[in-house]
Amino acid sequence: MDIAITGAHVVPVTTEPFDGTVVITDDRITALGPDVEVPEGHEVVDAAGAWLLPGFVDAHVHLGVWEEGEGWAGQDTNEMTDPVMAAARALDAINPLDQGFDDALMGGVTSVNVNPGSGNPIGGLTVAIKTWGRVVDEMVLRSPSGLKAALGENPKRVYGEQKKTPSTRLGTALVIRKAFTEARNHGAKDDAEGHLVNEALLAVLNREIPWRQHCHRADDIATALRMADEFGYELVLDHGTESWKIADLVAARNVPVLYGPLIVTRSKVEVRDRLLAAPGILDRAGVPVSLITDHPVVPIEYLVTQAALAVREGMDADAALRSITINPARVMGVDDRVGSLEEGKDADVVLWSGDPLALASRVLRTWVSGREVYRWDEQTQTPTWAKRY
Repeated sequence: MDIAITGAHVVPVTTEPFDGTVVITDDRITALGPDVEVPEGHEVVDAAGAWLLPGFVDAHVHLGVWEEGEGWAGQDTNEMTDPVMAAARALDAINPLDQGFDDALMGGVTSVNVNPGSGNPIGGLTVAIKTWGRVVDEMVLRSPSGLKAALGENPKRVYGEQKKTPSTRLGTALVIRKAFTEARNHGAKDDAEGHLVNEALLAVLNREIPWRQHCHRADDIATALRMADEFGYELVLDHGTESWKIADLVAARNVPVLYGPLIVTRSKVEVRDRLLAAPGILDRAGVPVSLITDHPVVPIEYLVTQAALAVREGMDADAALRSITINPARVMGVDDRVGSLEEGKDADVVLWSGDPLALASRVLRTWVSGREVYRWDEQTQTPTWAKRY
């Protein structure tokens, strides 16, 4: 449907806010500005002063592979039968009917990066998707969008309990180094399984996709930086809990940090130094920082709540908005389509009752690719979602 959203306070993120109109034709933004006229044939949506922003982006979730309320039946996050699962694809396990996708739309999150878990040193290929669609193939923005790996406690615990390598941090680093060395030296093996593994690893070595490194402690982050220097791949730090302690080293390499989740207990030793002020510290140091929920660790609708808390603890408000829009879109390699309001980009737009960084604000309407998929009914105080089937 062709629409023109008028009378809105528009926050494009990459340019200055303005009061005016955003025009959507088919699935794209075709015009925006304070003096834009409504084209003939477009339905007018009067925003009445509400805030219009791009859909938020969460670059680290387990939506659809770690389903809520499904118990073991909905748990497809980790294939922990081999420490090197480079060829496994999160795409193949995503259920678009997971309740979390509706929660995302309610929270203004329209794009996510779905990751395998962190039980393996090399966990598998990630995928960037929209949060609305009938089948996952219709939701894909980029596939693959990265290769997930893990340092620290998770892989050493999983395989240590099985009496296998790795059972230590040095063992985990060894597994990763061996896999990269084999892929670099031998290329694709003759057997199908080896071919697929090396193909995925070579995509990282050739800098076609980023290496998504799960790590929390500063020493593990140093190891991640060291191995990236050794093999020359594009590194992204997922979680980066103690990255604020060595922010200068991370910034010097221009390595993005996907910080979070923020509003969790200190459930394990690695996150005892998680800090609400950390995103602001990283941003001021020059680190490209994004905020993540790790959904369902933190429910995805609270992505913006984490941004608000980061602002309370010293992060610049504009930087906080970038951390849940354009910054994660860049990490996912989809910033040409989402993450800001610009002509030619996907019409993933969200109408808020007010400033989304104010906790009293709520999402009024959500559009994905120009289709309205969520609405809050002010009269009945109830939400409605577009039917997926």
